[in-house]
This record gives sequence, structure tokens and C-alpha cells, in this order.
Amino acid sequence: MSASDPPGEASSTQQDDVYVRLRQWVTVGRFLPGQRLKIRDVAAELGVGHMPVRAALQRLAAEGALVNIPNAGVAVPRMAAAELEDLVQMRMLLEGEAAERGAAMLDGPQRAAMRRLCKQMSAALTGGDFVAYLALNEDFHVMLYRAAGSPLLYGLIDTLWLKAGPVSNQLFDAPEAAAVLNDAHEDLIKALARGDSAGVRRAVEKDIFVAGQFLRRQLKTAGRA
Repeated sequence: MSASDPPGEASSTQQDDVYVRLRQWVTVGRFLPGQRLKIRDVAAELGVGHMPVRAALQRLAAEGALVNIPNAGVAVPRMAAAELEDLVQMRMLLEGEAAERGAAMLDGPQRAAMRRLCKQMSAALTGGDFVAYLALNEDFHVMLYRAAGSPLLYGLIDTLWLKAGPVSNQLFDAPEAAAVLNDAHEDLIKALARGDSAGVRRAVEKDIFVAGQFLRRQLKTAGRA
């Protein structure tokens, strides 16, 4: 389907596919806080009509991932310091639990895959490819958290990621961030090798806390503290 197709031509399957794609883009920080999302631009990038994009954006707005702007479509919400603090604390709580549970359940191939992802994240940071880093980071954490075997816990984490995604790009506004963002992942891999599930939990909590520190600084610089 092209962007010029009539709205009625969009199938429910295509609408779902567009929604999943856009949701994933929000989660990995493809869009920035305050950015307005224009239906025609998103539709052109995806190669689809306007209707599935409009429906997907409204679903995301209903979830709180985007906000409706009167007479201007939808935009990515900005985050205040208090909201960030709450988000960081809830992520540490839930993701720490999922990490500890998942660490005890990972099999050999999954552990090997996580080691590879950790190395790839390091290479992405060294090369300044922050888009790749964020995508790899998602794969790394998803593998660990899904291993926990709790769809409910994973669903709660996924909801938090949807809110965290847009601010994640701001991590790289601080040049020094790239040098330390993979440290917690390396700690996690070492804890896995020791069979230390509690150590894996601490590594995930450290990962979220360190990222939160950089984001707090960015909000303060922007006058949103």
C-alpha cells in the first residue's frame, strides 16, 4: 500500500504491524522529547498509507507514550525531573527482580548470546553508533527479562520502557556517558559466569541508576529539574 491509498484500504493486520513498529521506535528512543510526529512523514518512511499511521499514533497516545496537541497532531511528551525519578526507581525495582529471576533460568546458548550482545554494545559505543547501541541494549535486556518466565512482570517493564525510550537518546548529550554506559553490562556478564543471580540484579540496578544520573543532569541543564 502506498501513502496515496484511500483510508479504507488499510487492513487490521497492517494497522497492528504499524503500531508494533512505531511502539518499538518509541521504546528505543527513535523519537526525541518534544518532537512532533507528522502522519505524512511517518507514513512515507514506513511506506504505508496515512490511516494505519494515524491509528497507531492514537493508540500510543492512549497509552501515554505520546500526547495529543490541539490542531497539531501528536508529539513525544517531555519529562519533568520528578517523573524521571519515579521512573528510575520503578525500573530498578521491577527490572532488578526480572534480572535476578532470569539469570537463574538462562541456558548456555542464551548466555553466549548475551556475551556477544555485550561486546557489540561496546563496539557501538566506541564507534559512536548510539542508535545501534540502544537497539542492542534492548535485545540484551529483553533476553534476560523474558527468561524470568513472568509475562506479567515483563509487561510492566515494557510499559516503563515505553515512557523511558524518548529520553534515552539524551544520554548521549553528555560526551562522557559513552565511556561508562556498558560497564554495568560487563559486570552483569561476570556475575552470570559466577552463577551470581543477586549480582546480576545489582548490575541491572547499577545500569539504570547510572543512566538516570546522566538524564537528571540533562534535565537540570534544560531547566526541567
